[in-house]
Amino acid sequence: MKTRIISAIIALLIVIPIIIVGGKIYCFAVATIGLIGFLEFVNLIEQEKKLPLLIKIIGVISFEFIVLFNINNNMSLNFYTDYRVLTSIIFLVMIPIIFYSRNKYNVTDALYLFGVIFFLGLGFKYLINVRVFDLNYLIFLCLLTIFTDTFAYITGNLIGKHKLAPTVSPKKTWEGFIGGLIFGTFISSMFYYTAFEYTGNVYVLVLIVAILSIIGQLGDLVFSSTKRHYKVKDFGNIMPGHGGVLDRLDSILFVVLAFSFIVTFL
Repeated sequence: MKTRIISAIIALLIVIPIIIVGGKIYCFAVATIGLIGFLEFVNLIEQEKKLPLLIKIIGVISFEFIVLFNINNNMSLNFYTDYRVLTSIIFLVMIPIIFYSRNKYNVTDALYLFGVIFFLGLGFKYLINVRVFDLNYLIFLCLLTIFTDTFAYITGNLIGKHKLAPTVSPKKTWEGFIGGLIFGTFISSMFYYTAFEYTGNVYVLVLIVAILSIIGQLGDLVFSSTKRHYKVKDFGNIMPGHGGVLDRLDSILFVVLAFSFIVTFL
C-alpha cells in the first residue's frame, strides 16, 4: 500500500502541472504515454505470438499518426476521424501479410493490430482534443472517472455481495457498480453545472453523465477481460503498485471517446 501511495503521489506531481500548462508539452506527454500504452498491448499480444519487427514499427508509426494528426487545427470536441488517416493505416497493416508466412503474420493479426491502433489511437487523440478545447472538460472527465472508480471500490468493499462479472473481475459487485454510478454522476454533474454555468435541462445533463459513468465502468471490465484472456495481472509495471499505463487509463479512454461521440449529436 505504501508503494502504491508513493507512486500515485509522484505521478500526480508530474501529470497535474503538465495538464495545467497544456500546449505542446501536454500533447507530447499524451503521445508518449499513449505510445507506452500501445507497446503494453503489443507485449500482451506477443505472449501468444511474436510479431515481426517491421510490423511493430508500422504499428508505432500508425498509432502516433492517429494521435498527432492535425492536432493544431482540431478545436472541435466532435467525434471525427479523417478518412485519409484510416485508409493509410489499413494499407500499412494489411499489405505486409503478402510478404510473411501465415504463421508469422496473417490477416487475423493485421485486423487485430488495426483494432488496437484504432481504439487506443483515438482514445489518446481525444484526450488531447478535449484539453486543447477546454481544460474544464478534461477535469470533468477525469473527476467522473476517478469518483466513479473510487466510490465503486468503497461501496463494493462495504456492502458488496452480488458479483457483477465474476469471470472477468471477481471483486467487482453490482452494489459497487451502482455506488460508483450514483456518486460519480452526482459529483461530476455538480462540477459541470458549476464550471460551465450550465443553463440547460438538468435531467439531460445527469442522464448523459450517468451514461458516461456506466461506460467508464464497462470499459474497465473490457480491459480486465483482455488481461484475463492473456492470463496477466497488469498490462505493465511502469507505476509500482498500480501496473501499467492501460491499467490506470482504461476507464477514461472509454469515457473520452463516448463523450466526444455524444457531443457530436448535441
